[in-house]
Amino acid sequence: MKKIQTIYSDNDHKWSVIARDPSKPNWLIDTNEYLIESDGMGLLTDPGGSEIFPEVFSALVDVFPASQIKNIFASHQDPDIVSSISLWLEVNPSIRCYVSWLWTGFLPHFGGNADTFIPMPDEGMEILHQNIKLRSIPAHFLHSAGNLNLWDPAAKILFSGDVGAALLPVDETDLIVKDFDKHIRFMEKFHKRWMASEQAKVAWCERISSLKPDMLCPQHGSVFQGADVERFINWFSELKIGMDALELPKP
Repeated sequence: MKKIQTIYSDNDHKWSVIARDPSKPNWLIDTNEYLIESDGMGLLTDPGGSEIFPEVFSALVDVFPASQIKNIFASHQDPDIVSSISLWLEVNPSIRCYVSWLWTGFLPHFGGNADTFIPMPDEGMEILHQNIKLRSIPAHFLHSAGNLNLWDPAAKILFSGDVGAALLPVDETDLIVKDFDKHIRFMEKFHKRWMASEQAKVAWCERISSLKPDMLCPQHGSVFQGADVERFINWFSELKIGMDALELPKP
């Protein structure tokens, strides 16, 4: 079963993670969903696929009224992160979903309509969620062509989507990365194949390094905290990715 855990709290400003499920079928990729609370209202990042909606919903309602989910932030268009949108709209039809402008014609195939989706420009934008100001941060081609992260400057937390993702074995259950060098084996292949652009990677590393996050929260795997955030950025900046890393037979 998925469980929800608090990772940041300051008065009515709170971050929780609905962590991965060790008992999930092995043919489904595991995901983390993050809940950002402010003034009694919630924002969900990448709320998951329709097939795991019951587990996410059950974990959420243990601590937070599902009807109070006001916003969804979709880092990109993949089904594992946002195909549950139609089910969340049944819980609260007034939910609005922030997504790259590139995907506003695609996501309604999962549910909702033109009014459901708030297009975000390539350069990102400020998102006012009740009493807190968030900002979407460009992460295009890492891996999606229209991809954005979510930055919380007050909490100094970055929701990084697929950047920093790790495909963990069942016996690796730590929410926070404890041994960075060991953790590399779970994320190296993923980043080499799924991250498409060297230029985009360099720009992302420079941009995020300047923000100095205390916590980097990916959509798959464990959370990076403290010095491990900088360790990840440095590791990623030096990693060969995309076509530079792909070994194909010569024609």
